[in-house]
Amino acid sequence: MHNEFTAVIEKDGEWYIGWSLEIPGANGQGRTVEECRASLVAAIELILEDRREDGLRGVSADAIREVVTLH
Repeated sequence: MHNEFTAVIEKDGEWYIGWSLEIPGANGQGRTVEECRASLVAAIELILEDRREDGLRGVSADAIREVVTLH
């Protein structure tokens, strides 16, 4: 699966802070841009995993579940 999200990263004192425009609540931080980006990626992964699990609660076993791809 291929996902792309917009990361906004800004310097705040000695730290970099970042967030994703498309995933509310996804934030990262680090002493370098690379650390901040990695932290943000981890936050996005956790949020999406949690939303998928939450969204499947109560879904019947015979429901159609498939992956769709946007181009």
